[in-house]
Amino acid sequence: MKKKNFFERFSNWATAATGSSAAFLTALTIIIIWLVTGPVFKYSDTWQLIINTGTTIVTFLMVFLIQKAQNKDSKAIHLKLNELVASHEGSSNRMVNIEDLTEEELDHLYKFYISLSKLAQKEDDLTRTHSIDAAQENHQRKSSRYKKRNER
Repeated sequence: MKKKNFFERFSNWATAATGSSAAFLTALTIIIIWLVTGPVFKYSDTWQLIINTGTTIVTFLMVFLIQKAQNKDSKAIHLKLNELVASHEGSSNRMVNIEDLTEEELDHLYKFYISLSKLAQKEDDLTRTHSIDAAQENHQRKSSRYKKRNER
């Protein structure tokens, strides 16, 4: 496995650190200290500017850190799902990497799965599965097999 670069190591550390209880308690402590010092600084514009500037900078940086962590998690989940789809005999390999499809293509697939859902609701056996590549054909084959099994 390739050695992680500095930014990767830093962002992993920062993500873990900022999502910890200690980070929350540190932020809470800073806010309490800022509130307590309000009367000392007579609630001046500078006193308000300090917290506004600090929170803006932290928020700005956290947006990028959170997005990087979410992108990494999303990619890992997609890879795991792709592995499950690719390894399952009855599934369609066309479903691997569908996250790269356009919104219109995804809507088309969504409508297809709605129709599969309607087919499945008509059946008595919840264990039946359908693939995008042969849904109607599978439905007919499985239905006839199920009927023959029940006729015995």
